Amino acid sequence: MKKTIKVLKAEVADVLQNNILNFWLDKMQDNENGGFYGQMTGEGQLVKNADKGGILNARILWSFSAAYRVLRKPEYLEAATRAKDYIIDHFIDREHGGTYWSLDYLGQPRDSKKQFYAIGFMIYGLSEYARATGDREALDYAIQLYDCIEEHSLDQINNGYIEACTREWGEIADMRLSELDANYPKSQNTHLHIIEPYTNLYRCLKEIQESEICNYVSVIGSVVPIGITVPQEVVDRIEASLRNLIDIFTNKILNPSTHHLDLFFDMDWTREAGRLESYGHDIECSWLLHEAALVLGDVKVLRKVEEVVKMVAKASEKGLNSDGSMVHEANLDTGYIDTDRHWWVQAENVVGWLNIYQHFGEESALQKALHCWQYIKDNLIDYEGGEWWWSRNPNGEINCKDDKAGFWKCPYHNSRMCLEIIERF
Repeated sequence: MKKTIKVLKAEVADVLQNNILNFWLDKMQDNENGGFYGQMTGEGQLVKNADKGGILNARILWSFSAAYRVLRKPEYLEAATRAKDYIIDHFIDREHGGTYWSLDYLGQPRDSKKQFYAIGFMIYGLSEYARATGDREALDYAIQLYDCIEEHSLDQINNGYIEACTREWGEIADMRLSELDANYPKSQNTHLHIIEPYTNLYRCLKEIQESEICNYVSVIGSVVPIGITVPQEVVDRIEASLRNLIDIFTNKILNPSTHHLDLFFDMDWTREAGRLESYGHDIECSWLLHEAALVLGDVKVLRKVEEVVKMVAKASEKGLNSDGSMVHEANLDTGYIDTDRHWWVQAENVVGWLNIYQHFGEESALQKALHCWQYIKDNLIDYEGGEWWWSRNPNGEINCKDDKAGFWKCPYHNSRMCLEIIERF
């Protein structure tokens, strides 16, 4: 088994550096207007005047920051710093706080609404940059954006986090994350990508505290600053938020009857939008929720979460195909199943099952992960043009209609999969 893992690590390290990150370095840096271009079509056409999305830029920041932290290549630090500076200079709303949803290609605000999913990713990227470099500016902005979410998104009556506000933090009629989503005030997806950055920010602060106590010397894979102090009150608040989010997932979002994670909710947590199952989000949540509990470090919480982790991963098996891939989602009310093999679902499928193997010793989980990795190698990696295709359909046809790079197609799910494998084993 050690030999299998060694081969897997070598393969993903090669794909990460030579297929994914090189694509973004070579083809997507906007040297004319700053930052990164907003789109490359599925046919490989670069759209230089495409809008620049907040999610895309935050995910670029996270990907290159994490890659630099683990691999220490100077070109990754340069790209991460480019992304960080562009976000601070252009996406931060200096007047009202938070970050804009999108900019035009020149860097001016295009859509100024405050979508908390996107602000969460900004925290994720900035906190990872702080972990990798010890940059105080990035850490300060991450904490400021955490405060924005807590002040404007947290439902003080029913608990949980709402989806969006206007630029001035007022009510907004259309709270949807995308045109594919239902218009409800709370969603599993936004909560998933708030617990994710809160976990990373809390981990970053814990590493800083440990470095101060132990006079920690930075090493590859865990580069933390010496000399930065963060008030304990800030650390305690973020810890409390993380505990609360874990409770929300286990007590509100998890469907106790199906062990899937429901997708949309009213303010009072009434389950809405029909019987929907998102297998990709199920398997992704299984390991992100586990990660949150592991970083929190509370044994009682971890024991409770680990039972949920196994249940949710087991429920996601419903989406597995005989070729090792996983379908996206299903609407049980209409009978519609999105059978395309989306790139992000496959990446999360690999990490989710490797997490089960690593922490619970299930050999069958390792085989699921390896089977899906083989599908990715055979079907989704674009060995000529770089990066991964958006998806293939069950007949094996490549989806060239959706972006190779764009608002939602970012170096995040796939680069994170590679980095998780490199760091875990």
